[in-house]
Amino acid sequence: MHITVRYFASIREAIGTGSESCETLATDLAGLRAMLSLRSPAHAEALARGRAVRMAINQVMCQESATLVDGAEVAFFPPVTGG
Repeated sequence: MHITVRYFASIREAIGTGSESCETLATDLAGLRAMLSLRSPAHAEALARGRAVRMAINQVMCQESATLVDGAEVAFFPPVTGG
């Protein structure tokens, strides 16, 4: 399936791009995160399993088990703190 991936804040800075389009066989966010981690050392570090990363599909916050759909927009961003 074809999806658009958007990166925000420190993840965008680490990877060096705000978005990319990709084809994936992943069926959920966990699989997509694992697939994207293989793209480059920067992707691997920014999306590492132990790192706190928030995710959304079509602008709805989701858990890693959320199912991907063709044409989806997936967002990855760090947790936000307030002050």
